Amino acid sequence: MARSFRPLASLLTAALMIAPASAQIMKSPDAAPEKAAPQSKAQVQLSFAPVVKRAAPSVVNVYGSHVEARGQSRSAMDEFMRRFFGENGGGRGRGGAPGERAQKSLGSGVIVDESGLVITNNHVIENMNEVRIALADRREFEATIVLRDPRTDLAVVKIKNPTGGLIPMAFGDSEALEVGDFVMAIGNPFGVGQTVTQGIVSALARTQVGSSDYQFFIQTDAAINPGNSGGALVDLQGRLVGINTAIYSQSGGSHGIGFAIPASMVRAVVETAKGGATAVRRPWLGARVQNVTPDIAESMGLDHPTGVLVASLQAKSPAEEAGLKRGDLILTVDGKAVDDPEAFGYRFALKGLSGQTQFGILRGTGRSTVTVKLGPAPETRPRDTLKVRTRSPFLGATLVNTSPAVAEELQADFPAEGVAVSGVDEGSVAARAGLQKGDMIVAINGMPIATTKDLERITRNSLNMWEVSINRGGEVLTSVFGG
Repeated sequence: MARSFRPLASLLTAALMIAPASAQIMKSPDAAPEKAAPQSKAQVQLSFAPVVKRAAPSVVNVYGSHVEARGQSRSAMDEFMRRFFGENGGGRGRGGAPGERAQKSLGSGVIVDESGLVITNNHVIENMNEVRIALADRREFEATIVLRDPRTDLAVVKIKNPTGGLIPMAFGDSEALEVGDFVMAIGNPFGVGQTVTQGIVSALARTQVGSSDYQFFIQTDAAINPGNSGGALVDLQGRLVGINTAIYSQSGGSHGIGFAIPASMVRAVVETAKGGATAVRRPWLGARVQNVTPDIAESMGLDHPTGVLVASLQAKSPAEEAGLKRGDLILTVDGKAVDDPEAFGYRFALKGLSGQTQFGILRGTGRSTVTVKLGPAPETRPRDTLKVRTRSPFLGATLVNTSPAVAEELQADFPAEGVAVSGVDEGSVAARAGLQKGDMIVAINGMPIATTKDLERITRNSLNMWEVSINRGGEVLTSVFGG
């Protein structure tokens, strides 16, 4: 960062931190500070450079590409595009070859372990099958994808055969951040190269951003732009307090509203990857919670809406075994206040898969604490995975029997009738029919579907008409398709 003179007010603020004697310029809490020239060379040469030198070597550029082989035959339009515009901009990924089609992405990442583990955003490498990492010293390495977690928009990749000299960034305490704290964003905006921007924490616990399922973001006015995704948000000790993930922008550039995933969630994903897992599993509660509206808050004698309301419970779930009841108001998770379902989901997800946690609840007019056992959602029956390959509206879909574990993975309600769509091949008949991951197939031609075997038996037949009923987000939709 280039050094420059700051406005006098900024210098005075910094001087208060460096020279206690200068605090005497404040005559009283209500008095305006006296104007004064800098009293020392140190006050003029204030700089974030030492922090940047400590943190910048841990921040990397992440290049993702999806290369797929193409057949040798070309249509007339393919040949026209190749001759006049090249193969998709040259028709080659990094090291690509003729006959390959490549998609590319660019983002940032942070080295979090000396072995070469790098944390980045899932959307940076989503759908990518090749990843390269460029270090701050311009060395480049191939990397393998270790773990993807779309629900937090985080992913972990590992540098192949690192040659040494990797500098991991230490984790900071994102729970200790306060609004007004200085932070810096380090990344590769617009692909121009590593860039550092400085700002403050503008807000905490932002939950209505929409870029992941576990929404609990740090908001900052440090400039974040496309390409910064996956980069580091660091404190003044050069420690990682967040992974930059989203911006609020109508133009694509920074408007001073950026969002970062807190380091507490980042650390949980990294520890999962270090343990050898390829997917993040989270504790199961077995209850559905909802927002507290002003009317509900008033009816419960609250001054303002807070907490989350227990709307329903599943039989034999940790929530039921803990003694929670429908209508209970959950106010805290291990003493941390929760104000909406997103904040509750974030706090509960951090608890891990063993031990227990405590909820502070309001039931009627009385407050109490309940202890909830932590553990993963169970597989109450075999999935019996079915990949449909016969001609039907389900061709190209993968279906499984439902269970709490399946519902947790697909973010679907449980219990629910039908079988769950766990995946849909791109461009398949099922995709064109509108099937989506998480849909529940309830009935076909009026016949209830309870298991994948039911669906497999029906799709063996060649039918002229398919009437399909789907439960999507609690709403049953019925569509008719030709045979």
